[in-house]
Amino acid sequence: MKTTAFYNLHIGLNAKMVDYAGYKMPIQYPSGIIQEHKLVRESVGIFDVSHMGEFFIEGNEALDLVQKLITNDASKLEIGQVLYTAMCFNDGGIVDDLLAYKLADNRYLLVVNGANIDKDIDWVMKNTEGFDAEVSNQSDEYSLLALQGPNSKKVLAKLTDCDLDSMEFYRFSENETLAGFPAIVSRTGYTGELGYELYFKGGQETAEKIWNSLMEAGEEFGIAAVGLGCRDTLRMEKGYALYGNDIDETTNTIEAGLGWVTKLNKDSDFNGKEALAKIKENGPARRLVGFEVDADRFIARKGYKIFKADEQIGEVTTGNLSPSLEKPVGMGYVHWDYRTPDTKIEIEARGKRFPAIVRKMPLL
Repeated sequence: MKTTAFYNLHIGLNAKMVDYAGYKMPIQYPSGIIQEHKLVRESVGIFDVSHMGEFFIEGNEALDLVQKLITNDASKLEIGQVLYTAMCFNDGGIVDDLLAYKLADNRYLLVVNGANIDKDIDWVMKNTEGFDAEVSNQSDEYSLLALQGPNSKKVLAKLTDCDLDSMEFYRFSENETLAGFPAIVSRTGYTGELGYELYFKGGQETAEKIWNSLMEAGEEFGIAAVGLGCRDTLRMEKGYALYGNDIDETTNTIEAGLGWVTKLNKDSDFNGKEALAKIKENGPARRLVGFEVDADRFIARKGYKIFKADEQIGEVTTGNLSPSLEKPVGMGYVHWDYRTPDTKIEIEARGKRFPAIVRKMPLL
């Protein structure tokens, strides 16, 4: 298993480490997932997400290649703007969901899920033929920290001259310094809170200096390290899909509620466009929905069956206790006819049925 440049810091903080995306990653610290979750919602926490992948695409036809790869429309991007999107196979199945950064007119950065780096780079390279563009996988060269929470801006402002006041959501600045080191500062995140994702090169020494600088700058706000466990509960409350749970090669963007990042009318063809257009025209058979469980202490786990009366209508993809709502919630696919909020459903586990109700996302 790989380790990130922050591994020794995690061990020193007594983090519970797990195997994730080919890395040893912190799932939680001694304070626990609920407290970490609330810290991000109420103040500020810092995540090590260096397992994510960074692919750079540059050249005269860099935009053309990006347009073929992604479902959203990169031609609308300005330099310094980020786009949430997906890559699909030709049958419409999702290769990955990702962020596309426009660094220059002929230079782009794709940030992909850590568990999909090998698969994604293979898919990207298979699509490069005929394009005047170069692709480089620099995932092992970059560290990535996510500074998230209402006080994140106040913390970051102490360590960068970047104009954070004018940086809007899904905007970034490439040539910045962070605690004296070169960095990309991006106003993005996976928590639904104000936050920033900070990309930088350098080894363990650089990474630890940046980490320690952020911790010192955030001391007055009670900043603490937070793990992937609360990252999951935070994104669940906001209805953000997780690849491998809520979306994968067997799902498409239309049924996953990602039609808004699927620009079927953009000028460029893209992988899966024909299949997705047909799905949209005919109507998907199912829909990813959020739900709230109406049973104390019952957590709907991935793979549990969803019923309406005696008919199985779907399956749970994500479920957990929501620390903010203080009740069990989740996400799952249901037959199209049962997607409407306030529809009563049941979730089966261990031979029993537990009542639940479809809720509009985001759940919080």
